[in-house]
Amino acid sequence: MIYVIIAVVIIAVVAFFLMNKKGEPQVPAAPQPEKLPAKAPTKSKPAPKAKPPEPDEDDEAEDEEDDEEAPSAQAPQANVEPEPEPDEEEEEAVSSGDGRPSLTARHDIKSLRKGLAKSRGSEGFFGRLKSLVSGKKELDASIAEEIEEVLLASDVGVKTTEALLERIRDGLSKGDLKDPDAVWDALREEASRILGVGEPGAFKMTGAPTVVLMVGVNGAGKTTTIGKLATRLTADGKTCVLAAGDTFRAAAVQQLIVWGERVGCEVVRGKDGADPGSVIFDAVEKAKELGADIVLADTAGRLHTKTNLMVEMKKIAKTAAKAMNGAPHEVLLVLDSTNGQNALAQAKEFKEALDLTGLVLTKLDGTAKGGMILGICDELKLPVRFVGLGERPDDLHDFVPSDFVEALLGREESN
Repeated sequence: MIYVIIAVVIIAVVAFFLMNKKGEPQVPAAPQPEKLPAKAPTKSKPAPKAKPPEPDEDDEAEDEEDDEEAPSAQAPQANVEPEPEPDEEEEEAVSSGDGRPSLTARHDIKSLRKGLAKSRGSEGFFGRLKSLVSGKKELDASIAEEIEEVLLASDVGVKTTEALLERIRDGLSKGDLKDPDAVWDALREEASRILGVGEPGAFKMTGAPTVVLMVGVNGAGKTTTIGKLATRLTADGKTCVLAAGDTFRAAAVQQLIVWGERVGCEVVRGKDGADPGSVIFDAVEKAKELGADIVLADTAGRLHTKTNLMVEMKKIAKTAAKAMNGAPHEVLLVLDSTNGQNALAQAKEFKEALDLTGLVLTKLDGTAKGGMILGICDELKLPVRFVGLGERPDDLHDFVPSDFVEALLGREESN
């Protein structure tokens, strides 16, 4: 009997321990492990939101999960999204701080070199000069004649060529320029001196509004230059009014309207064949009404040999002065660089008729005679405001003499 009781007690104790072993895992394991996996999917849900190119969703996902583990995986994705923005918004301007239309961040010597590729090629201005001195340890007086030939062939002009060669010949006779590097330095120094006339670079915003007249013959690129400038100024926070003053060409008016719609600028136009001066007057009045910062005015551009065009340009300038005291604040002559010496002839005609304040040289990427800019600056004694090196809005560069000389005459590809 005693043995039976002892056996029953042992069985009861064993059964008690077995029941406790089964119960322990059930208590913590039931609710808690199920809740932990439930949170894991909530962390993975924001991850797909980082994939679409919508920065707002990425930012919200990051804000919601600052204290969780998932943002560490999302951070690289959030940083990857903004990187394409500079390419998509190439027209974004960087404030110059001195009232001038500012240069975009992408405008550097490398892009200038790219735009001047034809002039830097073997058949271009730079390439032909380089071939004269490359591989030579010492130069003699005969090099001056060869340099003269290249300069004249590049439409630098007789007067400017003589000015450049005077320095070269003098240095060679004294023995100072026997080294090819010394010749290069002398050319670069003289080029910088010629191009540094006046105050080169973007004009200053002097009026309220600042009135800018674009003049030049048909096909020089006046309307396109206005569109590019409007793009940059608007990106810089300036309010622009565009004046479609080339009333004799319906295509020019329509082109300016398209630019205005694209950039978000007011465009003032008249009827076909209307008095261009009246359009400029109305544009200045509209700019005053809107509180705009600048008026960019297009003008007619028939052949410079026709006297009536120059009379018309004078009339427009006077009309702008009636609309606003001191206007026009800038009169920019737009020249097609591919025209070479013809561009210089046009420039002389316009300078006699108008008080030009600066030059815009377009299509420099389309010519191997980039040296023509030296002749134009030297002859006219006018500063270059902008140079056009392509069709895109960011291909209009503020003119910086030192950068341009480096891009045109710099021997090293990396700079």
